[in-house]
Amino acid sequence: QVQLVESGGGLVQAGGSLRLSCVASGSILSINVMEWYRQAPGKQRELVAGITSGGSTKYAESVKGRFTVSRDNAENTVYLQMNKLKPEDTAVYYCRALTWRDYWGKGTLVTVSS
Repeated sequence: QVQLVESGGGLVQAGGSLRLSCVASGSILSINVMEWYRQAPGKQRELVAGITSGGSTKYAESVKGRFTVSRDNAENTVYLQMNKLKPEDTAVYYCRALTWRDYWGKGTLVTVSS
């Protein structure tokens, strides 16, 4: 079992920055990939960024150059640094861990005002 807790969401003006954190606990050695997803009102959940246990990263086209995913293995934490935020980035952001199955956190709300 893996437990995930996100934090760092909030209200920010367009052009601003936020850093989200996702702390993993439980069977963390079984985690292969950590990902950030988001879901805006009325829209489907979408992949934002991901990072493997080896440090390889991937990003949605809409956030490339603005968002950075990283991990601190010592702290069992994955981060999502979000810069140059836009109103369309407004969503609930979820952390996902992939082992032989996937686990999800409860999400943290990011609101970007214009």
